Amino acid sequence: MDGDKAHTFRRYEDGADHDDWDLEEKIFQQDTSYKCPTYIHRTPPCQGSCPAGEDIRGWLNIVRGIEQPPVLESGEQMDWKDYAFLRSTDANPFPAIMGRVCPAPCQDGCNRNEVEQNVGINAVEHFIGDHALETGLKLRAPGADTGKSVALIGGGIASLTAAYQLRRKGHACTIFEAHDKLGGMMRYGIPGYRTPRDVLDGEIQRVLDMGVEVKTGVKIGVDISLEQIEKDYDAVFVGIGAQSGTPIPIPGAGEAANCITGVAFLEAFNDGRLQHGSQKVLVIGGGDTAMDVAAVARRLGHITHSHEQDRPEYVVLGHTAHDVATVAKRDGADVKVIYRRPVEKMPATEMEVKHVREEGVEIHGSLVPVEVMLGEDGRARALKVAKADWSSGKMEIIENSEHEIEADLIVAAIGQAGDLKGLEELDNGRGLVNATGHFQWPDRENIFVAGDIVKPHLLTTAVGQASIAAEAIDHYLKHESLGKLPKVNVHHFNLLEKLKESGHAPAEYQHVQTDGTDSANWAVHNYEDRSYNQIVPADELFLGHWKHEARFDRKEVEIGPDSVLGHFGERILGPNAEEAREEADRCMSCGMCFECDNCVIYCPQDAVFRVKKSDRTTGRYVDTDYGKCIGCHICADVCPSGYIKMGLGE
Repeated sequence: MDGDKAHTFRRYEDGADHDDWDLEEKIFQQDTSYKCPTYIHRTPPCQGSCPAGEDIRGWLNIVRGIEQPPVLESGEQMDWKDYAFLRSTDANPFPAIMGRVCPAPCQDGCNRNEVEQNVGINAVEHFIGDHALETGLKLRAPGADTGKSVALIGGGIASLTAAYQLRRKGHACTIFEAHDKLGGMMRYGIPGYRTPRDVLDGEIQRVLDMGVEVKTGVKIGVDISLEQIEKDYDAVFVGIGAQSGTPIPIPGAGEAANCITGVAFLEAFNDGRLQHGSQKVLVIGGGDTAMDVAAVARRLGHITHSHEQDRPEYVVLGHTAHDVATVAKRDGADVKVIYRRPVEKMPATEMEVKHVREEGVEIHGSLVPVEVMLGEDGRARALKVAKADWSSGKMEIIENSEHEIEADLIVAAIGQAGDLKGLEELDNGRGLVNATGHFQWPDRENIFVAGDIVKPHLLTTAVGQASIAAEAIDHYLKHESLGKLPKVNVHHFNLLEKLKESGHAPAEYQHVQTDGTDSANWAVHNYEDRSYNQIVPADELFLGHWKHEARFDRKEVEIGPDSVLGHFGERILGPNAEEAREEADRCMSCGMCFECDNCVIYCPQDAVFRVKKSDRTTGRYVDTDYGKCIGCHICADVCPSGYIKMGLGE
């Protein structure tokens, strides 16, 4: 917790007067008001911060035992681990991968940060994903066949997610991939020890098992024209990613073969061609790709005596491939990372920076590349840099600060673009493709696009965009208006679906005028869903309910400078079931009742009561007898999750 921010368990300060209490809004007369409580479902900030829009609160409440799984046809209740998997994969079919590599912006948004530390959401997702693979769980079944077909260009996470969501809606899907394997940046852009191949292949296969056709080794625009694809399919989804790196725009860089891009370096490593690197590796950039390049370079090391054709740049450029037998001769590599801004401003995740430093990588900030210095053989021998001063808020080069850093391999991880050969009409001039809010290509209504080719970002961003695009494709194929996107565009908990699932669906409404609607069994009473336009903030929770509990941090394999060479095993170890449940129990269930009983216990009028056990389910645990309620606001004040709002009667 921030040291200068004292957490308080008190809602009101000593000496607070009526102005502090804002009683005009509450309209108290003695201890009563005309406002009565209603139950308001809102989106939690973890979900609002998740680019994929996962129902994080939902699957955390399942893991902790609050939300109960449905009863199967056999009469047995579904296992909570299986149910958590189904809920998490409503939005994202790759929990095992995301639990390992997602930088977890959801945790930055977590309201628990106002108490001590965020909930370890990634750790719980890691457990859910691994459990599903270990037990062979399948994704939800595809929908009824619609007779419509969609071509998906590219086999990365965006296309795989779109195919998953489209199959759930019953549309036929065919993925076209230029490589011989699916996975995109999950396979070729992230080191394999961070996305283990058995995990990646298992999660991809689940999507294909839904009836997705795959054609690998086919590049649209080269082997088949986009025009032909448009004729053969009812809609087209473009998810080709941004798998072309940006070269260093400084003198000398374009002339040196040993100046390569981070994307090309990682692809050569991940497809097995690059088995050893160089002795002095210099990485330019401050993002996660730069950290991955540096970490891989330390693991690969170098071979002192090797043939010229075995130099890493020739392997990366595709001219040759390394013999696996030579790796036994390799020695360690000196790896440095330079970034033009201060180190603390690097966009790489804190964990990635910590790891590479522990593994022996040097990181230098406020250094600006000036020129690649060439040797007599035409290869780069050093990088000339200048020191930068950022104290004014903008970059100012320090006079006479230029100096050289020796290197025999310079890797630029400073940006990415798409390979749009044959698809030039889609190019927006920056090597990317424009998209509307529905992720439809503005120039043609039958073409949709999502993922890094729109703007390089996180894997989970591609998942979220692809889900929106799949929804838009579904509307397009049905000749429906795409409509207006909700303010909070995530995968929302649906109380009506939950009531149906638990056998408490409302009776059918007869559409006739009637009295006594406050007790009618065809309506859902005393509940309002504001999740489509509101995220519940921390200041509307009763933080005093929560005791300080340390976050569960996953165990890590210790990898130091002396043990990193040749270490290609996983570094982060997932939790077991007990650890996952304990960490999920730290969730504050923001915006949804988690059955703490505070409102029942503290109501002075006994107006708030538990719903009968036979009738209760998530979101329907408590109710209010308005004949007894005096509008004292106590139930709302002691609600830890912000689920109760005073307003009924306005």
